[in-house]
Amino acid sequence: MKVIAFNGSPHKEGNTYSLLKIACDSLESEGIQTEIMHIGGKQIRGCLACRKCFQNKDKKCIQTGDIINSCIEKMIEADGILIGSLTYFSDLTPEIKALIDRAGFVGFANDGLYKRKVGAAVVAVRRAGAIHVFDSINHFFLISQMIIPGSSYWNLGVSGRSGTISGDEEGIRTMENLGKNMAWLLKKIKD
Repeated sequence: MKVIAFNGSPHKEGNTYSLLKIACDSLESEGIQTEIMHIGGKQIRGCLACRKCFQNKDKKCIQTGDIINSCIEKMIEADGILIGSLTYFSDLTPEIKALIDRAGFVGFANDGLYKRKVGAAVVAVRRAGAIHVFDSINHFFLISQMIIPGSSYWNLGVSGRSGTISGDEEGIRTMENLGKNMAWLLKKIKD
């Protein structure tokens, strides 16, 4: 079994990455293979609403000048998906929004590509606004007919600045528990 994690922060190894890594390490300890793909700060276009994915039904977005189609391939192959974003003015990073919109439409156009996969949001925040980011990512999972595991708190970590998430003991514990719960759920689905 495999989980693909998307890091939507422009900081390749900042707080969002650290939170995803903790969850992935927890998954790995349960025998689940993981991969973290860094998409933050990359040139990624938003959805054009051209609906070509509904015409072509080839599991791809018509836009080919960025990494979204490789992200979609990884999502199709994975049993579980983690989407991580830092908080920008109480919202997602633009790269994560583009991933959700484009992968979401491709998923709908191809009869629910992510249906019954396990998905979880991971959010880094300096102070406030994380719940909206958390909800936005989870709305994508829910409308895609995915299954969302819970944890011991909302899946977020609080820090003052980049690289300081290690001071949030509760956030770290939440990510560890998220990984364990996600692994448990993946195993139950496979049985």
